[in-house]
Amino acid sequence: MTRIIAALFLIVPGIIAAYGIKLMRDSLFNELFPIFFHLGIQFFIGFLLFSAGIAFIGGFIVYRDRKKQLIKKKK
Repeated sequence: MTRIIAALFLIVPGIIAAYGIKLMRDSLFNELFPIFFHLGIQFFIGFLLFSAGIAFIGGFIVYRDRKKQLIKKKK
């Protein structure tokens, strides 16, 4: 059961990061969503979503590896 919950904790930020990539790609191809009123803002929001998703996944992996002592602790 805990593995399913852990997988969900990784799937949701992955979807958020993928949506961020989609927003950035669409702004590069001049496809503006009605929510955003400028392409630059759409790109910036997409970059924030992408960065947050990747940072969460990376932090989760580092925390798990430190817990299992696969990574040496900082001095």
